[in-house]
Amino acid sequence: MGVISWLAEKLGTRTPPPEVVLKRVYAAGVPSRNNAGFSQGGTRNMDAELRQTLRNMRNHSRNMAQNNDYYKRYVNMVVKNVVGPKGFSFKVMAKNSGGKLDDTANRVIRDAFLDWCRRGNCDVTGKLSFTDCQRLFMRTVPTDGEILVRKVRSFNNRHGFAIQFIEADHLDELLNTELPNGNEIRMGVEFDPWDRPVAYHILKKHPGDYALAHSGLRYEVIPAADIIHGMSSDRPRQSRGVPWGHAAMTRLNNIGGYEDAAIINARIGASKMGFFEKSVDADPSYNNGDDTDAQGNVITEAEPGTFEELPVGWTFKEFNPSYPAQEFDPFMKRSLKGISAGLDVAYHKLASDLEGVNYSSARAGELDERDTWEVWQDWFADIFLNDVFGAWLEVQLLAGRLLLPAGSALPISKFDKFNAPAWRARSWAWVDPVKDMVASEKELANRLTSRSRICDENGEDLETIFMEIKAERDLAKKYGIELIDPLPSGAKLTVTAADTNVNPTGEPSNGNQDGNSDT
Repeated sequence: MGVISWLAEKLGTRTPPPEVVLKRVYAAGVPSRNNAGFSQGGTRNMDAELRQTLRNMRNHSRNMAQNNDYYKRYVNMVVKNVVGPKGFSFKVMAKNSGGKLDDTANRVIRDAFLDWCRRGNCDVTGKLSFTDCQRLFMRTVPTDGEILVRKVRSFNNRHGFAIQFIEADHLDELLNTELPNGNEIRMGVEFDPWDRPVAYHILKKHPGDYALAHSGLRYEVIPAADIIHGMSSDRPRQSRGVPWGHAAMTRLNNIGGYEDAAIINARIGASKMGFFEKSVDADPSYNNGDDTDAQGNVITEAEPGTFEELPVGWTFKEFNPSYPAQEFDPFMKRSLKGISAGLDVAYHKLASDLEGVNYSSARAGELDERDTWEVWQDWFADIFLNDVFGAWLEVQLLAGRLLLPAGSALPISKFDKFNAPAWRARSWAWVDPVKDMVASEKELANRLTSRSRICDENGEDLETIFMEIKAERDLAKKYGIELIDPLPSGAKLTVTAADTNVNPTGEPSNGNQDGNSDT
């Protein structure tokens, strides 16, 4: 026994046996037969892993978005549920010093921004409306993992501002170096010592362009203030985005190959084939066909319901593969359920399989999935919509383009006050909306919610609804029409003889001879 061990034993601080230590640690971290397949590459940072795999992973994701029906549906689900059919609506919520909404200024800003959102104004190509831009953003990010949007100030349009979409390929993941000023370029993004992006080194030509091979790599350094880098981070100090379907792509590729093999096998099985076998003592002169071709090959003809007797020594061996039979559907369902978990969407939505789905299960699945979509809606509004609006507003205030009715321009000093957009995302209809409407009525009656909150949950604006109701009433009054309000919940309809066009004697009146009520 060594001196250190002798002292430790005397002092009562002897190290427990190794097996005792192993029982106190996480089992997943202890080398064993059960976890021998775990990868040991987790000690590297995120960028080190992405440098080797990002380009291939992005290419695989794009290929699946083009050719794999389930992955294409997933990308479409992202666009439809985050952006929706009409895109995000918005209003400006700037307030005066007294806390009240500055309605006049808000209306001026809103009208001007909606004009910029029209096709021909908002993007540098002139091909997209702002709703198209929203869809393109949310279609590209799940597929590529990221997208770059350049804010182009002093652009040649009446707003002096536009945006430009740049594919992630222009951000060279192989550009990694340390700069003399202490900054560091990681995968094309330049960071300061605090890990804040300060510039993006953008390839002037797409890596897939033919001209790039002859002109060489040429970069344009764009300040980070002019770039919106649309990506979601999974780990700290992550420089580049990862395709959203990365966890499901391997299984999606496998079921694609499985389907192809199953289809080929089914086609072979439907082509009832067989072989003629002869033994050593078989008659060599037997010809099982009616004729032979020029090369001496046997030509056979088959007629339904006919049987042919083979001579001694000849046998027929049927080739009739039956796979896939019962295994195909269970395998596909189980695989698609795992893929749905990897994509964080409901299985019945991804697979278009409503078998066994009832109201309760559909509602539970919808609620869970909608939480996912609402997370991405908030992320999208924060990383893209707010940034674009803020940059547009700054350009307009500096140029004095936003004029109040009196002709005075809104001052740039009030930028923080006027930079108050409220984005409203799309909503969803329920499987059984009547039940939800009844629940909302009860919450209103018990003062547990407000009409504004209900409208927000449905993607509507209460003020807009009130304006429409008032316009309807004014229009009805103009034409002498009395609008009947719907009955409150639980109220009973009192029917009179005049309402039903029935005389007190019980006979139908002349105005309604069949006695049916119009109420």
